[in-house]
Amino acid sequence: MNKSKLIDEVALRSGCSKKHASDVVNNTLAAIVDAVSAGERVTLVGFGTFKPEGDPQRHGRNPKTGEIMTIPGIVVPVFMAGKAFKEKVQDSQSLPIARRDLQR
Repeated sequence: MNKSKLIDEVALRSGCSKKHASDVVNNTLAAIVDAVSAGERVTLVGFGTFKPEGDPQRHGRNPKTGEIMTIPGIVVPVFMAGKAFKEKVQDSQSLPIARRDLQR
């Protein structure tokens, strides 16, 4: 499902116009991005949690020259699915298992 299909589904389920559903989806996503960018966690009970996570700046070596260099820290957004979301996906029999380590 892509964003436009999500908007169509929200409009269908809520009975509102596609324009209104588009505004709701876009504003919801913008609020999540803004909060996580500001270092906050966004927890949607039953769905999951969005949070910033990262590694601090550290020192390493250039493999070609052996020179010590500074590796900048990085912060990335992380999503952790909630319990109800995980259970719903796990109970679904129609989805193929995509993880290589589970296919052994």
